[in-house]
Amino acid sequence: MSLGHTILGLLESRPSHGYDLKRAYDERFGQSRSLPYGQVYATLSRLLKNGLVEVDGTEAGEGPERKRYVITEAGITDVARWLAEPESPAPYLQSTLYTKVVLALLTGRPAHEVLEAQRAEHLRHMRELTRRKLAGDLADQLLCDHALFHLEADLRWLELTAARLDELAKKVHA
Repeated sequence: MSLGHTILGLLESRPSHGYDLKRAYDERFGQSRSLPYGQVYATLSRLLKNGLVEVDGTEAGEGPERKRYVITEAGITDVARWLAEPESPAPYLQSTLYTKVVLALLTGRPAHEVLEAQRAEHLRHMRELTRRKLAGDLADQLLCDHALFHLEADLRWLELTAARLDELAKKVHA
């Protein structure tokens, strides 16, 4: 995810101070990890330097003056371009789990135990996500669904690999 584009999108919806941007980000996207203030202000500084935002005024507050940022036309164009670009799917053509299975076979260890341990961990994580989904708001539900669908695909791969372990062992030892 591009933090700069996310902040630009939040600013397009309304001008904001850095503090308000951090709060809006955490509320909408920071369910598992909140955004540090330093990252917000470093990103705003970069966006300002690149002409994608500008300061629309300052207000006195407790401590330093608070700058209110607005998105520029260049920023709006940049967000529109970013939103229109499809994300490249992650192909996972070389996964750590596949490497572990092959190395277990190469070293004479039980590869089925590697697969079974991973299956148990996936199921544990799926139970956690399901609990979170049931207790969460719509954003949490959608994020959990996304993660759950990926974990389901991984489980299918684990089952397929377990069914082909003998064949894979022959290839590895050939």
